[in-house]
Amino acid sequence: MAPRANWKGYLRLSLVSCPIALYPASSLSEKVSFNRINRKTGNRLKQQNVDSETGEVVSRDDMVRGYEVAKGQYMIVEDEEIEAVQIESTRTIDIDQFVPKNEIDERYIDSPYYLAPDGPVGQEAFAVIRDTIAKLNMVALGRVVLARREHVIALEPKGRGLVGMTLRYPYEVRDEKTYFEDIPELKLSKEMLDLAAHIVQTKSGHFDPSSSKTATKTP
Repeated sequence: MAPRANWKGYLRLSLVSCPIALYPASSLSEKVSFNRINRKTGNRLKQQNVDSETGEVVSRDDMVRGYEVAKGQYMIVEDEEIEAVQIESTRTIDIDQFVPKNEIDERYIDSPYYLAPDGPVGQEAFAVIRDTIAKLNMVALGRVVLARREHVIALEPKGRGLVGMTLRYPYEVRDEKTYFEDIPELKLSKEMLDLAAHIVQTKSGHFDPSSSKTATKTP
């Protein structure tokens, strides 16, 4: 069965554009999940939404979203209001910029996707865009709307297609200084560093995601 695209639209580089399909490059289908079970009966447990003050079970009709404006005080936001501010998809990924790949901090990388031509009509234009990115040896940055939220997406060639990585926004990435500021700056002895380097050398290998140890040892 052919993979199912979760987004279809156009990829555009200036005057060159082509229809494309976007596919998730990762899957959670193989992830093991567990259900909560009543030990006595073996029946699955069902979660309920309970009012934090009264302890009463709340019906689905009475559930609304709320934004906390002060401690314990919420402003109710209706579904219609949320829909009114959601971004409508333009169904076009416009390439705005090219940057060196090593300038993209790995903390900003979010989800991977595959991009392929959507039908035979745009295959030549797709190849032009793909090969242009490859020739520049850089990463193309564009914007895509997924689930009514705009994302920056970094594109680079992968085989005969493109791989796209959606990127997090700066406000989604925490500053490392908060976590590292209490780590002291130590002066280490040469003997300790040499010993550590020897250990690293004996354990060096190549990354292999199919291996339980994630690496194949260098001969």
